[in-house]
Amino acid sequence: MPPETVTTGAATADAGFDPGAAAARATDAILRDTLHGTARGVVVDSPPGAGKSTLVVRAALELAEAGRPLMVVAQTNAQVDDLVLRLAEKSPDLPVGRLHSSDTDPYDKALDGLDNVRKSAKAADLAGLDVVISTAAKWAHVKGVEPWAHAIVDEAYQMRSDALLAVAGLFERALFVGDPGQLDPFSIVGSEQWAGLSYDPSASAVTTLLAHNPELPQHRLPVSWRLPASAAPLVSDAFYPYTPFRSGTGPGDRRLALAVPSDGSGPDRVIDEAAESGWGLLELPARHTPRTDPEAVRAVALVVRRLLDREGATTSERPTPDPVPLTADRIAVGTAHRDQAAAVRSALTELGVTDVVVDTANRLQGREYDVTVVLHPLSGRPDATAFHLETGRLCVLASRHRHACIVVCRAGVSDLLDAYPSTEPVQLGTLVKFPDGWEANHSLLAHLTEHRIEWRP
Repeated sequence: MPPETVTTGAATADAGFDPGAAAARATDAILRDTLHGTARGVVVDSPPGAGKSTLVVRAALELAEAGRPLMVVAQTNAQVDDLVLRLAEKSPDLPVGRLHSSDTDPYDKALDGLDNVRKSAKAADLAGLDVVISTAAKWAHVKGVEPWAHAIVDEAYQMRSDALLAVAGLFERALFVGDPGQLDPFSIVGSEQWAGLSYDPSASAVTTLLAHNPELPQHRLPVSWRLPASAAPLVSDAFYPYTPFRSGTGPGDRRLALAVPSDGSGPDRVIDEAAESGWGLLELPARHTPRTDPEAVRAVALVVRRLLDREGATTSERPTPDPVPLTADRIAVGTAHRDQAAAVRSALTELGVTDVVVDTANRLQGREYDVTVVLHPLSGRPDATAFHLETGRLCVLASRHRHACIVVCRAGVSDLLDAYPSTEPVQLGTLVKFPDGWEANHSLLAHLTEHRIEWRP
């Protein structure tokens, strides 16, 4: 039977809008300020999938080509290794230093096969290289070296301001690149005592930087190359009202085809809805449940199982001659809590599903998949806490996909939100984050309601 082809997306771009040209103009302006400007810092806001890493790599290559050695600061070892691999792919002869910890297995072993990459736990061993890359935590221990003229700080909104202070003496000028809609930096201690102060160490590096240096050049990348035309308007309006962006693709540019017809079940019907519109809400009956709600966890696992059983294939703007099979490694499940993720993994194992990434929003940041299945953070809850209303958490969960996002949730979340309006204390001098989680949740739910499939397991 030939696949039934359905189109993802609704129109997002105005007639005549050229996403490639808009992105190129923004990138040129960023690089001009970085290479030829006089300001000590340049800040770049990027929506999900706008090419942050591509910008970081290009800026690093152009600075190196101009004879300006630089240090690159990332937030995790995985981010560091990814940047090293990307640089090696773009410029195999560029001397790159990978500064790592003294721990066992401190970096991706793929780096051992790169002749241009020198690895060491000591910054002095990497002196003179064009580019040296490490985590903020490792850079904070570097002492007694000649400061670099330039630095690039990747995922700057995930970096706490105290971490920036610890490395600020290592460079003279810096390019800060990050996504303001992602989760705020994590802190294991209470930060109330610093709320409203310009030197709040728990605030993001960019927030504190701009509080003290409001005159710094600020740019934004205007196009998401990850989110389809069906998702960019919703994510932009709900989470980036002051820094709007567009999808790099239009309606019809991406399609999800299902070779096996629907069996009429709730999971199959929501898959059909998501394949056609880009979004799907599988709504279970309202009920207060444990955090690892067995019915909701089972529903998430069944949706994934049926996605694979129905032999999906994706077509996109990428130059491939044939549709690409929707394999397990191109599907991800997102949850709010680690115990929920563990429960979903167990349920998937029972259904014979492996190789599907199941993780929390914190760990899914920066990653991309063709289809995502999300267990809504407020599903089955009797209350709406600040953790579950965190805007960045919902933004991450709703913005990892290239084709479709399916949300599994119990009914009643809108009523729950109305019963638990935001009660966070107002702190004088604190920059109010807008939109707050309450409003963002309402915006997302209002849209998902149009794609709702009610199901009683």
